[in-house]
Formats: sequence, structure tokens, C-alpha cells
Amino acid sequence: MEPKGDIGLIGLAVMGQNLILNMNDHGFTVVAYNRTIEKVDQFLANEAKGTKVLGAHSIAELVAQLQRPRRVMLLVKAGKPVDEFIEQLLPHLEPGDIIIDGGNSLFEDTNRRTKYVESKGLLYIGTGVSGGEEGARHGPSIMPGGSPAAWPHVKGIFQAVAAQVAGVPCCDWVGENGAGHYVKMVHNGIEYGDMQLIGEAYNIMKNGLGMSAPEMHAVFSEWNQGDLDSYLIEITRDILAFKDADGAPLVDKILDTAGQKGTGKWTVVNSQDLGIPITLIAEAVYSRCVSALKEERVKAARKLKGPRPALTSIAANPGKKQAFIDDIKSALYASKIVSYAQGYMLMRSAAKEYGWNLNYGGIALMWRGGCIIRSRFLGKIKEAYDTNAKLTNLMLDDYFRGEIKKAQKGWRNVVATAAKKGIPVPAFSTALAFYDQYRSAVLPANLLQAQRDYFGAHTYERVDQPRGEFFHTNWTGRGGTTSSSTYSV
Repeated sequence: MEPKGDIGLIGLAVMGQNLILNMNDHGFTVVAYNRTIEKVDQFLANEAKGTKVLGAHSIAELVAQLQRPRRVMLLVKAGKPVDEFIEQLLPHLEPGDIIIDGGNSLFEDTNRRTKYVESKGLLYIGTGVSGGEEGARHGPSIMPGGSPAAWPHVKGIFQAVAAQVAGVPCCDWVGENGAGHYVKMVHNGIEYGDMQLIGEAYNIMKNGLGMSAPEMHAVFSEWNQGDLDSYLIEITRDILAFKDADGAPLVDKILDTAGQKGTGKWTVVNSQDLGIPITLIAEAVYSRCVSALKEERVKAARKLKGPRPALTSIAANPGKKQAFIDDIKSALYASKIVSYAQGYMLMRSAAKEYGWNLNYGGIALMWRGGCIIRSRFLGKIKEAYDTNAKLTNLMLDDYFRGEIKKAQKGWRNVVATAAKKGIPVPAFSTALAFYDQYRSAVLPANLLQAQRDYFGAHTYERVDQPRGEFFHTNWTGRGGTTSSSTYSV
């Protein structure tokens, strides 16, 4: 009997089920398999009833139903389960067949798996898939990387099921090995940053201006009509309008401890490996860590004193209140520009380090729809790289430079006011600090280098001598003239 399956998918959690139904909608025959066999039958009898979806009760049965080259996609938990399924698949596949990992895998694992699978004569794709349950069902952002020879065989499926913006799919080839999962990792890091920025804006309005959830709902509704138009602003608007069974805002009843799955942390760790300051994403990750210290924070609140957060005089004056809300918007927008600029700095460094040829405008387009950080803003990033493909920093683009200039006064006012009133705004603050550092032709690192040379003989360069010449000073008259060979320590 002739195999009918266009692609096999292993993993019938919500993302897997929704992606299968999405593929079915676009005319592809999917063969579904799950480690727990009963789940296959349940899926076929319920969610997939009346579709062309086929089921399999074993890996061998899954593979037997697939047309060549066989394409098998894994949507399973990252880590060991991916390696286990690869081992189960290999005996049943032939040279030229393709294994696809659509989970949130660490890019270094995808580097390793690509080499391993290719050594067996097969092809491998590690792809980021963003958009949550809704995206998987109706059009996610898809970021594939791995074996370039595999791309033509999956391009038709991936681009058909991906989100579309102005008729262009939010999916294109990213690069070799772990490039796709790397770009997804950075996407998730930026997502952490966006969420933290929105949280800080909310916190100032709630605890500084004393605004209610319905009042903040109105503000976010307005913001979503302009430059800040985005999925995360949109859902924040909806969350603030959502009422519990008793009619009170549900958001006010949610415990203030945030979870995380690790991709934000991976982004920060990699940035330290590459020496790129993604300070805003780092603050967003650490802010979640601080939020988890709930019991300690409750105790500390009773003992560690600071100013009262209420911005009473501003809140009491409608004109001043609206002006300050506009300043919060400026702080949010300018900080967002800094965060994306840092994320793109990281991707540029990674492309150089790992030998990838990343299309930065194309990445913005992939993020323009379907994914969690989708926004109008990303279209401007695409335009910036279309204008100058070698742009070193987004903040230097004419449009973004102009936007920061317009937002800067309000941004500084919000950070200063929050500091005076004891309202924590770590992401707003670090974004502003980075902006001021980046635009400083001279920083106090000369003193730092002197200190390192003093205690460790690490050497320094001089402003009156050519770059690349290193000097050591015997600062005390007791240390001798031998310098350390570890200048970079």
C-alpha cells in the first residue's frame, strides 16, 4: 500500500495537536504518534475527528506511512526525550530522511544532534516554533536551522502553516546547525524583557499613581493603537479587563511570583560567553528570580524602609497625571528599543562566532507575526536592515535614533521619579544606563584597568600609544616588572 503521510509528528501535547490540525487545514496528511499510545486514539476520536490525520501505534508504523524523503517532527520536552526519540527513529529511517526537532532545545544540543544525525546519512532540522497554542493552531512563527539540504523538503509545509503578514510567511531558513534554535532563544529572551517592561509600567501606574485595573485597561487599550501595538500589550489590556466571579479584577488576586522555563537564562549565559551586554534581558531574568523570593520579600517589607511609593501630587492633578502616563509610555518604548538593539547585538556576535549568515531583517519579519513578541515595531526593524544590512546597532538607525530622542525626557523623568519614590524599575533603569554608556566616548574603564594592573599585573593600553601595545607599571615599587599574560581576565 502506497504511503500517504506527508509528515509524521511525535508528541500530542497541546502544541503538537494544534500544529497537526494546522497542517491538516493546509492539505497535508499528518501521521500522529505519542509515547502513550492511548493518546493517539483519543486524538483521532476527538480533536482530529473528520480530518485526514492518520495514527500510528509504533515508530515502525509511523515511518511506514510516510512518503520519501520521510519527514518526522518531534514536539516533545527538550533534553533527554529528544535524544531518546532520535535513537528510536534511526533504525527505521534511510539516508536522506529528515528528523525535525520543534521543541525549545538549547542551540548547542542542536549543533551536536545535527552532526550526529548527518553522520548517519540523514538530515536534521532544529526549529524554533513560537506563538503558543493559538499560534500552533492558526499560524506560528517558525525559525528553522540545521542541515541546509533538508530545507527544500520542509519549506512548503512550514511556510504554508506559518503566520502570514502581508502575504509573506513568518518562516524562512535561518542557518546551519543550531541557528534556528539560537534565534528562538534570543526571541524568548526579548520576550522576557518585553514582559518585564510592561510589568514595570503597570507597577508605576498601580502603586505610584494608584490607578485601578479598569483605568489601566483604558491606557493599554490606547497604547495598543499606536507605536506600542503588539501582542503583549494587547493581552495585557485584556487581562486588566478580566473579572473574577465576584466582579473584582482577577489580576489583583494572582500571586506575584513568576515562573520561567530556562530560555531567558540560556540567552543571558550565552551573552556572557560572547561578551555582549544584554543588560535588560538579564534584569528581566533576575526580576523573576527576585519575585520567587516571596516569603523573604514579605519579611523584608516589614524591616527595610524606604519612601512611600504614592505619587500623590501627580495623581491628584489630571493634567500632570496624563503627562506622567505619557512619560511611562516613552520609558517603555525607549527601553524596548534598547532591548531589541541588545538582542540584535547578541545575534551579530553569535553569527560571527558560530559562522552563521543571519538575515537580520528576515528575522524581524519572522517575528512580525505568529509569535509572542509580534508587534508593529518589528516592521521598523525590518526597514532598518533593508536600508542598511550592515547596521551595527539599531539605536544608530535614523528612525530609532529619532524615537529615542523624542522619548528621552519622559524616560529619564520616570526612572528618576521611580528611584526617588522607591518603585523598582530595573529594566527601565538598566536600559537608560546602557544607552548612556553606549553613547559615552570615554568610560571609567581606564581606572579599572589600572586597578587590574596594580593587583594582578594584567597590563593596560595607553591613549597616547598605538592600540595593541600593552604596558605594565610597578605601582608600589615592590612588585617587579613582570606582567601577567592574562590581559583578558
